Amino acid sequence: MIIAKRLSIWIALLGVGFTIWALLGANKKDPMPTPISEPPRSPYDHVVAASGIIEAVNENVRIAPPVAGLITKMFVKVGDQVTTQAPLFQLDDRELRAQLLTREAAIPPLQAQIDEQNYKIGDLETQLHRLQSVHDERAVSEDDLKRTWYALEMAKRGGQRLQASLKQAMAQRDEAAILLNRLTVRAPRSGTILQINVRAGEYATLGPSEPLMLLGETGQLQVRADIDEVNAPLVTPQAGGTASIKSLADRKIPLTFVRIEPYVIPKKSLTGENTERVDTRVLQVIYRFERPSFPVYAGQQVDVFIERQPSRTTGETPSSPVTPTERPL
Repeated sequence: MIIAKRLSIWIALLGVGFTIWALLGANKKDPMPTPISEPPRSPYDHVVAASGIIEAVNENVRIAPPVAGLITKMFVKVGDQVTTQAPLFQLDDRELRAQLLTREAAIPPLQAQIDEQNYKIGDLETQLHRLQSVHDERAVSEDDLKRTWYALEMAKRGGQRLQASLKQAMAQRDEAAILLNRLTVRAPRSGTILQINVRAGEYATLGPSEPLMLLGETGQLQVRADIDEVNAPLVTPQAGGTASIKSLADRKIPLTFVRIEPYVIPKKSLTGENTERVDTRVLQVIYRFERPSFPVYAGQQVDVFIERQPSRTTGETPSSPVTPTERPL
């Protein structure tokens, strides 16, 4: 009994010691890992930090089809330089080609009928002129004269009806030609093919979640900065700024103010999770920049620092540099 009691005491003490060791180990914090690269720092004493994205200076064009249909041919690939009205891709046009052939075939018969009607009108005009030239009422009755005149007028009305039918047929032919030409999707302006999300043989639908093709002019780039609506009053027109590439925080890109988008929109730089909510709105400010010595690409994210004037009412003093994760008020 004494041995059993001593054993239970030792087991209890061992359990208490293990618990204390586990608690001490859980409270011990691992040292912070050294970052791969230094976070971006603001070059200004008073700053508004924002996230931005590089885009084409005229903004990207999301190419969409005029109608839903099967894509039969692609004329371009990613990286191609295109000019205005250059063909991009072709939709299935077999049905409209058949309609165009049918409507073109309907025009020659109408033209032939018009020619026949013109001959008939000419013949009736000759008869009427001959009857009117006879002054002897016994040779030509008034009834024959009126009958010939009525026949001529009816022939003229018939000619007008055929002319209208010909115009209608030609308009239907032109309509089919225009609809056929529309199935060749063309570039609305000059630029570079930045992205292609469809291939020949796939079915193009209207209003897809992503554009079939993305077109932009990459010769001149700009930055679209998203500023939290809380910080929006701190941004003034013509304020200077700098941008930093995520992996090159030490290299600054000088920014030139272009404009402020006057409408505050929901924030779009989201994680894509189904549970997230759009509860932040941002003010978008456009900045232009010259290409730096290192490569930058359209669609690349950057950290943006916008210089602001210190508040006169609160008597702000120069503050330490901030990173884009901070939200100065």
